[in-house]
Amino acid sequence: MQADSIVLGAGIVGVSVAIHLQMRGRATVLVDRRGAGEETSYGNAGLIQREGALPRAFPQGLAALFRYGLNNRTDMYYHPDALPRIAPFLARYWWHSRPDNYRKVVNAYAPLIAASISEHAPLIELAGAGDLIAKEGWYLLYRDAGERDAAFREAEWLSRDFGIGHQQLGGDEMVRREPGVGAKLAGALHWTDPWSIREPGGLVVKYRELFEGLGGTVVTGDAMRLEPGTSGAGWRLPLAVEVLEAREAVIALGPWAGDLTGRLGYRLPLEVKRGYHMHYAQPEAQPLRHWMLDASYGYLLAPMVRGIRLTTGAEFALRDAPPTPVQVDRDEPLARQLFPGLGKRLDAEPWRGARPVTPDMMPIIGPAPRHEKLWFAFGHAHHGMTLGPATGRLIAEMVTGEQPFIDPAAFSAARFL
Repeated sequence: MQADSIVLGAGIVGVSVAIHLQMRGRATVLVDRRGAGEETSYGNAGLIQREGALPRAFPQGLAALFRYGLNNRTDMYYHPDALPRIAPFLARYWWHSRPDNYRKVVNAYAPLIAASISEHAPLIELAGAGDLIAKEGWYLLYRDAGERDAAFREAEWLSRDFGIGHQQLGGDEMVRREPGVGAKLAGALHWTDPWSIREPGGLVVKYRELFEGLGGTVVTGDAMRLEPGTSGAGWRLPLAVEVLEAREAVIALGPWAGDLTGRLGYRLPLEVKRGYHMHYAQPEAQPLRHWMLDASYGYLLAPMVRGIRLTTGAEFALRDAPPTPVQVDRDEPLARQLFPGLGKRLDAEPWRGARPVTPDMMPIIGPAPRHEKLWFAFGHAHHGMTLGPATGRLIAEMVTGEQPFIDPAAFSAARFL
């Protein structure tokens, strides 16, 4: 099978890259071992985070490090036996999160985040996926007045410097907007710009159907078999009954990207943050209407197609270690206090996924430094769903020689080599 482009990985990033390449006249084949949106892209909180100019930093200060070190919190959990392997990554993550370094990250990251809604919007329309989208923003709920005031000050800075919209609410106003809330609140922060997705995996399927409607091809295959073309040009991928050959290849494998790039000789500092979700039945009288994050404990409640999805904070562990969904069990009683109508569990067991992360909290987007016609698009951490279409456009513009809509230099893999 011959193609112009191979895209490896059918999550939100890979599907978006494939769409943008196909739109630009590249005959593109999208490859995955499973269906579109069935891995990391399936299980997230369903937010297109236009407000997400502040990537999640590593805690600073001895007091914060001690609190997290006790490993009894809800917003973060770690596997002690994983620490020897991931400690060097965590040290670099901590260093990039120091205030002076972090501000540089924010300034570089903000232009990409600014394109999150504007790049999703045309794909949502073309894919006929508007019924999956809500455009009412989302809410951070505060039980503590000090945390509320600090969040309000930070939101004012983001509004002033990056044009991100928000509203500052008292606790009573939040309850009027979401009458099912039962806990006493000090206030809430309403991020007004983001969109939310009622079924994240379903949106990726809609995007895959759009790609196929544009003439693209989807095949099942093992991305780890990618190899340089036999003539020294291009790339080839053995499939079950034939060999796929193409001029260029894009690695968009999320938490598995390091496996393939490692085989190709790259030692990129990629690790994962694992996360869990559980669905619960909606109450009939006062169903949950809005996406709400309990800022004191780090879990989020989202009204999804299947029911109320509770998503946990981060778990630091080896990617393939057995699941340890202790955060779901810790979060559930807190969530029932916050939203007493939370119904019975709907899933047999918590879903687990892994977010690919870099120590500087920014994705890797751009050409492979040591291989011709090979491109990287991974490492989006908590913002894969948010940044899929923007990444797709940026990669496609670089592949086809167009002027990129933002400067991609900050996202180059060369920063780690």
